[in-house]
Amino acid sequence: MTINIIFLDIDGVLNSNLENNGYTKEVSDGILIEEEKIKLLACLVKRTNSKIILHSGWRVWFDSQLKPTNIKAKRLVELLEKEDLYIGGSTPDLTTEEIRRTKKFSLVKADEILLWLKLHNNVNKWVVLDDLDLHNDQVEQHQVKTDPQIGLTAEDVEKAVKILLE
Repeated sequence: MTINIIFLDIDGVLNSNLENNGYTKEVSDGILIEEEKIKLLACLVKRTNSKIILHSGWRVWFDSQLKPTNIKAKRLVELLEKEDLYIGGSTPDLTTEEIRRTKKFSLVKADEILLWLKLHNNVNKWVVLDDLDLHNDQVEQHQVKTDPQIGLTAEDVEKAVKILLE
């Protein structure tokens, strides 16, 4: 059976750094996941019958069975479950100590996606939700690049639906 895949980044997609209710949301701290972004993701998943693959530095906050290992990841899982969503896997981690230290994750993200796809040959269509440039033409053709100031929008969802259903 073939499946549709959503490669999901978290920071800059499910949160933003806009002010909301007097609190400044910092994309990089990963504390505040916005419920409205989860609802938009749920709409995308349900409309396209897709599986979520975690493609984010957040994957280090999950164990090998994709159980959350800290409060931020636990909150993400709780919010996803409220919308009947779950994380179906994660991309391999190709980061080096240098990449982690300099936070230049975008240098390996495309390779991580392509490796995951190579290991899973039952993928029909796929889309990447990420706010970073991924430095790979093949992957960028499948990317919906979110604005980190805003995060996922209804327009982004429509673009992703088009990629997955056309």
